[in-house]
Amino acid sequence: MLNPNLDEIQLQPDEYERYSRHLILPEVGLDGQKRLKAASVLCIGTGGLGSPLLLYLTAAGIGRIGIVDFDIVDNSNLQRQIIHGTSWVGKPKIESAKNRILEINPNCQVELYNIRLSSENALDIIRSYDVVVDGTDNFPTRYLVNDACVLLNKPNVYGSIFRFEGQATVFNYEGGPNYRDLYPEPPPPGMVPSCAEGGVLGILPGMIGVIQATETIKIILGQGRTLSGRLLLYNSLDMSFRELRLRPNPERPVIEKLIDYEQFCGIPQAKQQEAEAAGSLAEMTVTELKSLIDSGADDFVLIDVRNPNEYEIAKIPGSVLIPLPDIEQGKGVEQVKEIVNGNRLIAHCKMGGRSAKALGILKEAGIEGINVKGGITAWSQEVDPSVPQY
Repeated sequence: MLNPNLDEIQLQPDEYERYSRHLILPEVGLDGQKRLKAASVLCIGTGGLGSPLLLYLTAAGIGRIGIVDFDIVDNSNLQRQIIHGTSWVGKPKIESAKNRILEINPNCQVELYNIRLSSENALDIIRSYDVVVDGTDNFPTRYLVNDACVLLNKPNVYGSIFRFEGQATVFNYEGGPNYRDLYPEPPPPGMVPSCAEGGVLGILPGMIGVIQATETIKIILGQGRTLSGRLLLYNSLDMSFRELRLRPNPERPVIEKLIDYEQFCGIPQAKQQEAEAAGSLAEMTVTELKSLIDSGADDFVLIDVRNPNEYEIAKIPGSVLIPLPDIEQGKGVEQVKEIVNGNRLIAHCKMGGRSAKALGILKEAGIEGINVKGGITAWSQEVDPSVPQY
């Protein structure tokens, strides 16, 4: 599919002008532009990575682009997901992306898949595309995309981002390694925080997404040296690039079929453990907490286990900041012991997960506590809308 019959592909008169800067490049030229027009690329995700790579693939003249995403545009996306605009908040991301793509290049054919990619549909969706670009942010989908590309022999252009760092490579291309050579086994659930938990510099996915778009175009043109066998590491704070060599592992298990990737990554077990842990903790709602505060009771202590920078953004009146990392290291446990002094302990975080974890650690140290369901997000939604949501 990456070697089309170029005699059957014609550029329209307006396309000669649109792609003129490509056409005068000897490495692209008329044949190369025809290859781009004949090519089909599937983008998994229209978030931080999908936004810039879709914009540049569209502008470059990719003839057919597929987009898989089932999410809607949220205000918090706009800091980095540049394909979406404010007017699209609350609407499907794939519709927003298509609207922007056709505005940039009406010659592009756009196919939308408003579904979650799964073992049941991945092969059918991916089969008709030349190149797959992985813009996802979770391990089950990354393994799923990888295995489907291996089974269908499709190049998999990979990228990932976190805080100020990103990485990119090309998997399953011309005998090169695949994702399982980089990560034979997934990390334990919760060990690698998401961007929603750890944050991400808004311009970082622009850099990695453009690298993914560059690799995709090079594969289609058959020009240059791709990142196959090389993992490119980027640090935006240092403005530094490093490379690690990747090689296929001869002992790697053969991929014969798609599996249950949630199970493979331990997600159901982790959710069950979280539910069991939460079930062993006492809970209260934000409205119950508000009533307690308004009553003037002085027999309780409210701790906030978020990070200091989050505490600066928004706080519940009367809360005491003791970050979860301090509790995990033991220093925070001693702080809690000092301030509780026989009073009831109540803990909250952004949405309830970190405070439940903190209370589990404190329980092992002999300190019982009550978790605030929904955390400060619920407080902002149900009690005090003036408290910023982030």
